[in-house]
Formats: sequence, structure tokens, C-alpha cells
Amino acid sequence: MFHLSPPAKKLLLILFLTIVCLFISLPQNIPFKIKTLGIKIDRTFVRPNLDLKIGRLEIKKNFDLILGLDLAGGSHLVFEADTSKIPAEKVKDAIESVRNVIEKRVNLFGVSEPVVQTSSFEGKNRIVVELPGIKDTQKAAALIGKTAQLVFAEVEGASASAKLKPTTLTGADLITARVEFDQTSGKPGVGIEFNKEGDTKFAALTEKNVGKPLAILLDGEVVSAPIVQEKIIGGKAQISGSFTTDEAKSLTIQLNAGALSLPIKLVEERTVGATLGAESVQRSVKAGLVGLAMVLLFMLLTYGGLGLVADIGLVVFAIITLALYKLIPVVLTLPGIAGFLLSVGMAVDSNILIFERFKEERGRRPVADALEISFGRAWDSIRDANIATLLTAFILANPFEWNFLNTSGPVRGFAITLALGIGISLFTGIVVSRNLLRVFVKEKKK
Repeated sequence: MFHLSPPAKKLLLILFLTIVCLFISLPQNIPFKIKTLGIKIDRTFVRPNLDLKIGRLEIKKNFDLILGLDLAGGSHLVFEADTSKIPAEKVKDAIESVRNVIEKRVNLFGVSEPVVQTSSFEGKNRIVVELPGIKDTQKAAALIGKTAQLVFAEVEGASASAKLKPTTLTGADLITARVEFDQTSGKPGVGIEFNKEGDTKFAALTEKNVGKPLAILLDGEVVSAPIVQEKIIGGKAQISGSFTTDEAKSLTIQLNAGALSLPIKLVEERTVGATLGAESVQRSVKAGLVGLAMVLLFMLLTYGGLGLVADIGLVVFAIITLALYKLIPVVLTLPGIAGFLLSVGMAVDSNILIFERFKEERGRRPVADALEISFGRAWDSIRDANIATLLTAFILANPFEWNFLNTSGPVRGFAITLALGIGISLFTGIVVSRNLLRVFVKEKKK
């Protein structure tokens, strides 16, 4: 009966993981051209996207690599807040509140790795927003800058001379808003759900206005005025009207994000082109590939068979890293590429520590024992070096938004790719390389 050793079984699992990650890492379109000896092939293979539906669970993923503002371009917007009616001691908190609301709206808008930061200069308080990949600045500015004040109002009098009487039921009583489709007409609308206090207000309001229209105002404009058929309890309702799906989605984003505490106006908008340009990106990729090839060659020439094992681990590292960039997703910027390349160096450094230790131990004891001892004793140095680097990456990423630390988007991008690279390099260096060497050493002993 065919029997696999534990290291061989682990290698099979690693091979399966690598194949899956390679599928994710491949570009969407893969050109394949051959023209030699009378054979001519010119085809483009298209990698399929993930599209699964298991019961009610639906998973869709396109596995595209998302580029940052410096590589792909996008929108640059600057908003100025009106703080004239705010006491001086409360301006800072009010500006921070506006920034948080805008950041939440940007995230709901579906932009990856946005940059939202405040700027104060000569008495002017501004919020700078950078949206990678978003070229329609007008649409983005309209969505971000709206105040979205939702108010329910009673309608008094006939239609010709009707007056609106705002009530105490407002957007502050909302828990959530979502896009819903009418079961009869199929038209999109916005479903809203109130909190406990809003439920009480809404029930009393509908009971009082049975048979009458109840106006729903957004920023002072009537978006819907349905006739109340009966008292509504349970705290759920739907805003219906002549919405398109995009309009309904925009409305839900504004309602979910809340109202701005200060009025803001757009003072600058521009579409930013990729600062590096397509040619520079291609050169950067070529330079990275040349550097990686030199590292692989150095390891092979210096350590022979051990270097080949390290090279395999390094290739697996690159494949898994790129797959994770697409799955998370990580927005790739120039500083992010620098973080990845630095983590490549850390991965090679781990292998060098292990191999140099192995050289010392090999002459004192059997090869298999020397291998295990080398990994064990080199681990202390590898662990300490990587923990120190991870702590630095944590400080640069500043996940808790501490004011005395960095808040720059590009620097955070560098820190995230560096931390991811170190984590994966530990896996490939300790798990992949170790099991490859175990199998290799066993075969050598035979």
C-alpha cells in the first residue's frame, strides 16, 4: 500500500494551496502567441471569475488587482467646512465629525483605500478626499457632500394649498436603510427601519394620519408622500417614488452615513492621472522581476540544492502574496510595492539564517538531526527580527487613529503590504522550505 510521510502530505496541501493562489493571481486576460516553424497561434485565454451560489449564499469575486491613485489615477476633491456658527473650542471636534461621516460615505460608495484627511490653513478648515479609480468627480462630490436630513411631515389642507408640518420623526431615529424592490411593480425603493423611540413615533404618526398622505422630506424636498392605509407598527417602512436603482442606492448611502454636523462646500475637484504612467509601471514591474531573478540566482549559486529549495519557497511566497492582495483586497501603490519588495528581502534573510546554521550543525551530527536543530535555533533570530519589523509596521499603519502618529494613506499602504509579506514569508520559510528539506534530506539518506 502506498504510504506518504507527514512532510510529503503537507507538501501536497501546500501544492494545492499554491495552485489555487496561482489561479487567483493570474491576470484576467492572458495572451498566448506562437509564430515559429509554420505554427501560428494567437489566442487570449480569459480567466473565469468566482461566481458561486449555494442556497441563499451568493459569492461573486472578479480577482482584479486594485491600483492606487498614483498608479491608476482617480478623483481629488477638497471640501471646505463653514465653522462660522461653531464656538472656537468645538471646531476641532466638529471637523473630525465631518471627516468621519465623509469617510463612512466613501466606504459605502465602494471605494477601496480612500484617503480622507483634514487640513487647516489660514483659518480655513478643509477635508481632502482622494478616490482611486473614480473618474466621475461630480457624482462622487454630490454623494459625499449632501447633508441628507430626513424628516417626516404631516400634510395639512387640500393639495392646492397643502402645508407641510414637520414632525419629530427624523433620520436620527433610523437604524438602517437598504434598497428594496416592490413585490408588485418591481420598482426600486428604500426600506427604512427605526429604533425603539422611532418605532413609537412612527406608530403614533401613522395612527393619526390614516387615510391622509405622509410626506417624506430629504433636505427639504419631498421624495415621497404615500397615503397611510393603517397604523404601522414594528418600526419598518419603505420610501417609494420614481427612483432608479442607482438613485435608491445613493439615498441609502446618505441615510446610513448620517447627517453632516457642518455645512460644507466643494472648493476643488479634479481628475488625477496616474502619476507614474503606464510606461513607468511597466518598467517598475520589469525592475522587480530582474531583482527577484537575481535573488533566486544568488541563492542557487551560494547554497546549491538548499538554495533551490529556498527559491521554490520564494516563488510560492510571491504567488500567495499576490493572491491575498486580490482577495482582501489591497490597493497597490508605489509605497505598497516597496513594502512587498522589502518583505522579499526578509523572506530570503530567514532562509540564509537557517542555511548558515545548518552548515555548522551538519558536521557534528546526522543530516536529518542537523536540519531540525538548525530550524529550531535559527527560529529565535527569525522571530525577533520579524516581530520588530511587525511592530514598526503597526506603528506606521496606526490602526487606532492616534493623533500623535502617522495618518498618511501611502505610508499606511507601505505598512500593510510589509506586514502581510512578513506573515507570508514566515509561512513559506518555516512551513514550505522546512517540509521540502525534510523530504529532500530523507531521499538523500536513502
